Amino acid sequence: MSDRTPSAGTTPGAGSPARPAAPHVDAGDAGYSKDLKSRHINMIAIGGAIGTGLFLGAGGRLAGAGPSLALAYAVCGLFAFFVVRALGELVLYRPSSGAFVSYAREFMGEKGAYTAGWLYFLNWSTTAVADITAAATYAHFWAMFSDVDQWILALIALAVVLTANLISVKYFGEMEFWFAIVKVAALVVFMGVGIFLVATSHDVGGHTPGLHTLTDNGGVFPLGMLPLLLVVQGVVFAYASVELCGVAAGETRDPEKVMPRAINSIMWRVALFYVGSVVLLALLLPYTSYSADESPFVTVFDKLGVPGAGGVMNFVVLTAALSSLNSGLYSTGRILRSMAVAGSAPKFTALMNRGQVPYGGILLTAAFGVLGVGLNYVMPGEAFELVLNFASIGILGTWGMIMICSLLFWRRAEEGRVVRPAYRLPGAPYTQVATLLFLVSVLFLMWWGGGVGRTTVACLPLIAALLVGGWFAVRKRVLALAAERRD
Repeated sequence: MSDRTPSAGTTPGAGSPARPAAPHVDAGDAGYSKDLKSRHINMIAIGGAIGTGLFLGAGGRLAGAGPSLALAYAVCGLFAFFVVRALGELVLYRPSSGAFVSYAREFMGEKGAYTAGWLYFLNWSTTAVADITAAATYAHFWAMFSDVDQWILALIALAVVLTANLISVKYFGEMEFWFAIVKVAALVVFMGVGIFLVATSHDVGGHTPGLHTLTDNGGVFPLGMLPLLLVVQGVVFAYASVELCGVAAGETRDPEKVMPRAINSIMWRVALFYVGSVVLLALLLPYTSYSADESPFVTVFDKLGVPGAGGVMNFVVLTAALSSLNSGLYSTGRILRSMAVAGSAPKFTALMNRGQVPYGGILLTAAFGVLGVGLNYVMPGEAFELVLNFASIGILGTWGMIMICSLLFWRRAEEGRVVRPAYRLPGAPYTQVATLLFLVSVLFLMWWGGGVGRTTVACLPLIAALLVGGWFAVRKRVLALAAERRD
């Protein structure tokens, strides 16, 4: 028996021309409310594109690569846009809360859906650990929390976000809306202040900002090209949530109107907020002024001597970490439910509460967050870096599966078996192939950089073995359910 379910546009008979048929129907899409509004989706798209990778990660990457970091953000941002645009085309073809797992099931069969789903879970279960670690680290900025153990703060952060996520999708949408408002407002204020400081050559901690900050400190590539290449995998992590709006599309009304506007806005937001912010940071202070231990925005405001400014920016980066955790619990809950209905995830992850929330999948992800609390207890100094690299593997796998689904969708459209929507990934199929090559190159750079990154890549055979073993454990149930759907 094949693991592949029949496609929506199977040719009706030998020698007869292929024709489009009704889109694939995913049983995991049933039961959801449609309570996410246009403003929620727009802010989810913003929140997915702006996270801890910018607010915290940019400090260490600036110190390690210099101003060339702006180029890394621009290049990675372009490929992130290709990924979310490809997902957007699939969403307009068929909105689904199972998102790319549902599309993998349609175009790659049950093995593809199984692989896509568990790679996504690897991404977010480890990202949840990184987020609660980051939240606990930021909380230590304030004296009132400085004596509280990091693991306790991590547990509090997890409990607060988990509670809101379990009530209803409205609470998730509202929380993410306001988290995104805080992040955008902070970046707008910073960029306004930064442009003013550069334009007026205002003193910043004893340094006069301007173009000479670059020229006097080694230019755009002060440490050469190698550090730029090595930070790319960390920069990819900064864009890790851009696919979230595709998952949320299954719980919104009129996705045909809402999604294109939200996705198209990601490109200019990336250029403005990521690239613009890094350029300003590089003009305000020498790259050696920044460090991995502190948000670069906090560094700038502290040096300005503005009372409370550092505390305000620290609150913003805390918000970014909680936003990411909020998104991870939301999306994995939906993805795991789609998998559970098909038999490739534990049955309890398909359970829904009265608020139409798939609480089983959310609790499973939160359980890994609890393991992260333990990791913060055992090794608080190394927890973030360790899980960051494993999350990167999950991100690369998820993005790769999205682009493969997009490529297969394009091929079926060329064969006349499905119809592409008017909203499309430009340059297909070359953009899909280029993005897949980029993702493979990032994986190579992780290995080439040595350290924790090489150790993580060396774990790929173990991850593959677990996936294969897991497939053989669930295969009978998956194929039995697939047979029932065909009947």
